[in-house]
Amino acid sequence: MNDYAVTGIILKAEPIGDYDRRIVLLTKERGKISVFAKGALRPTNRFVACTMPFVFGTFELYAGANSYSLNKADVQNYFEIFRKDLLLNAYGSYFLEIADYYGRENADNVALMRLLYKALLLLEEGKLPHSFIKTVYEMKAIMLDGEFPGIPDEQELPQGAKKAIRYIYDAKPENAFSFQVSDETFEKLQKQVREVCKRTFDREFVSLEMIRFADEMN
Repeated sequence: MNDYAVTGIILKAEPIGDYDRRIVLLTKERGKISVFAKGALRPTNRFVACTMPFVFGTFELYAGANSYSLNKADVQNYFEIFRKDLLLNAYGSYFLEIADYYGRENADNVALMRLLYKALLLLEEGKLPHSFIKTVYEMKAIMLDGEFPGIPDEQELPQGAKKAIRYIYDAKPENAFSFQVSDETFEKLQKQVREVCKRTFDREFVSLEMIRFADEMN
């Protein structure tokens, strides 16, 4: 067996049998990988808290013949707020779903991981509108995967929206949210991003319905 240390964010967690848990990690070193945490469903197990979605940290793994297993976790951020706030959970879960959609094993997903982590930090901080974070995150994730079709020549967009799209494209993932636009310009930008998402994603994300429900509750 080989031991590995990876830095990453947990995208998904699901029960395996009565006592174990399978997590999906987006990592800096190995892209998206699946890891088994033995006994993580037992209330007193050391892996209970550190194998939940949103957890960010360093994970020590050992590799068997066909899978990774968790040996130790050094958590840097639990993002506990996402388990307490329905609206934040919905938006955060959507961001995790997109990262899971684009993540690939043994691929260079460092930029995607940095984008995801920054988006979660901004949601947690609460200073920017959720819709703004969501719009920028969607656009930048699509751009990082090389699927952004560009700004259609025939579509009229205000210069502010075009400038914002160019900024998102050129910016480092963690800096993509660092711009301001008027409400009117943001509406145009948001509409453009929605159209790009419709053409790009080949499935409906479950958490989008969660967002709609949570928004209605607020």
